[in-house]
Amino acid sequence: MIAHRLRGFKGLTLIELLVAMAISAVLIAAIYRTFIWQQKTYVVQEQVVDMQQNVRVAINRMMREIRMAGFGSISDVLALPDLGNGRGVNGFTQVVTPGSTTITIVGGFKPIRRDNGDPILVASASGNQITLNYATDEFDGNAHRFICIGGIESNTVQSRSERILTLDEPLRYTHPPGTPIYKIHAITYGLRNNDDGVRVLFRDLYPNTVSSQRDTVAENIENLQFEYLDANGITTTNPGDIRMIRVTITARTRMPDPEFKGGAEGFRRRTITSNIHVRNMGVNP
Repeated sequence: MIAHRLRGFKGLTLIELLVAMAISAVLIAAIYRTFIWQQKTYVVQEQVVDMQQNVRVAINRMMREIRMAGFGSISDVLALPDLGNGRGVNGFTQVVTPGSTTITIVGGFKPIRRDNGDPILVASASGNQITLNYATDEFDGNAHRFICIGGIESNTVQSRSERILTLDEPLRYTHPPGTPIYKIHAITYGLRNNDDGVRVLFRDLYPNTVSSQRDTVAENIENLQFEYLDANGITTTNPGDIRMIRVTITARTRMPDPEFKGGAEGFRRRTITSNIHVRNMGVNP
């Protein structure tokens, strides 16, 4: 009776099994190909976003500092003789030292602060002395002596004792309590290769606590160009005539895409050009 019932059920033939396996293989291959394509698209989009963010961060930082070039009525310190660290501010005698692929700018970029972030301010000021509301070692040493008081006059620190700064020249203006104090720096931007051979945008800050210190602003920056324009929008090489700086920066993706035919070696690239007005050029101290 049981054997009779079993003879009523039909199994799969070999041909049917092979057809089912073939269909399954095609479906699995299609699903796998779709997965690989989506994964590749995700990786490419992630690299493009990273590249765009990279170049925006780089150019935004440069824009902020270039706009501030010359802040603090720094003509007095730019005219300083050589005191062992070069003339002017650590060897730089112009608000903007122009170059086609590098730029150096000088200004009171950095308000001095305590470790907790609170600003260090003038408590009292007269003659050639300033008393601060908190002690600082920002102006220790010949290379670190460049100071801007309230953004309206520059000077150099001759000596420091606790909260008292003795300046080389008498103050020209009255500075009430609460006036901010800025440290005057020279900043250089340019390109170099890092230890891994990657082209990066660097930022040098003078003076440094370590003279060889160099800050990497952004990686995978292939090209950096500066153009300098006067008040009439005409290209100039005279630092005193510069009123606007045109910055062009080109970044590429971190990894190449062998299937991408739109760029050399499979890299995707983005180029951004920005016009930066130098606010403090041509302003009388």
